[in-house]
Amino acid sequence: MTSNTTGKQFTITTFGSSHGIALGATIDGCPSGLQLTNQDIQEELDKRRPGTSKITTQRKEKDQVKIISGTFNNITDGTPITAIVYNKDQKSHNYDNLKNKPRPGHADICWQKKYGIYDYPGGGRASGRNTIGHVIGGTIAKKILNKHNIITTAHVIQIGNIKSESIDIKEIKENINKTPVRCADLIAAKKMEESILDIKKKGDSLGGIVEIIIENVPLGLGQPIFDKLDGDLAKALMNIGSVKGVEIGLGFKSSAVTGSKMNDEFYIENNKIITKTNNSGGILGGISNGMPIMLKIAVKPTPSISGKQNTVDLENNNITEIEIVGRHDPCICPRITTVAEAAVNMVIMDHMIRAGFIHPDKL
Repeated sequence: MTSNTTGKQFTITTFGSSHGIALGATIDGCPSGLQLTNQDIQEELDKRRPGTSKITTQRKEKDQVKIISGTFNNITDGTPITAIVYNKDQKSHNYDNLKNKPRPGHADICWQKKYGIYDYPGGGRASGRNTIGHVIGGTIAKKILNKHNIITTAHVIQIGNIKSESIDIKEIKENINKTPVRCADLIAAKKMEESILDIKKKGDSLGGIVEIIIENVPLGLGQPIFDKLDGDLAKALMNIGSVKGVEIGLGFKSSAVTGSKMNDEFYIENNKIITKTNNSGGILGGISNGMPIMLKIAVKPTPSISGKQNTVDLENNNITEIEIVGRHDPCICPRITTVAEAAVNMVIMDHMIRAGFIHPDKL
């Protein structure tokens, strides 16, 4: 069996496939009393929707969502919430030539060998399109967390070798929606967009780095051994397709500094204990310390590229060539920002209930 559910108190089970009838999610453990409409979820889904700019896949999906359970008069009633999105623009014939020929960089061969059967059109259940379920669950979590002033912001800080300048959180929020790249450094964003369009013409792809900032998380989320908050956040982000690395706080750079440089010294401001720096990324010993939680994810280049590539023919057991056709993102980073926000919001929501900051039954 595959693992399709995440969370302990606030759980999300996703379903569907890239070229199937529909995709969606069932959320259990959401307290009653939350005002929730289709439009609430639609606004978030529109951020990750394909075909919205020249730098995304041109698959034309409106991703219209419909809540089919868990609310009464647009208010959550404490029962499982299920929301569904029907596929409308799948072109499965583009994958007919790949039936027994696993695509390099994709999980085709892993699924085929593990399960003995594989829904190959569009990558099936392994497709990035399945993150629709993440966004549905994350939207519900976001609405509740916002009531506690917990705000999550994800933005692109690098595409290929192009890096953005360091920008404060206020300017990030003001600028990320001004370009399709979702980079707050507008000068760098322009260069990133040009680079993505250039690589698209060549039939190739680019990766990059996305930063996620979670503000106003209370001190005390997370368990100290096997359910560390940073461990759960890292797992949630690594469970997003194309993510190949996670950094928390100073991350890998922490290996090259001394303890005196790494340690965040405490002081008191407005009767609150905070730190002068935030190298820990807002988490100490697996428990939130009240500072902003800072995360970065490394996103690999989209594996669906044009041009001939070598692979194996599983039916004839020989080496062969394939050429992928269809509609694919030349860079997934801009669209993955919404998914990353959703993933971490689900984790924070789960831990808020578990730590007693949110009542499990009603708001």
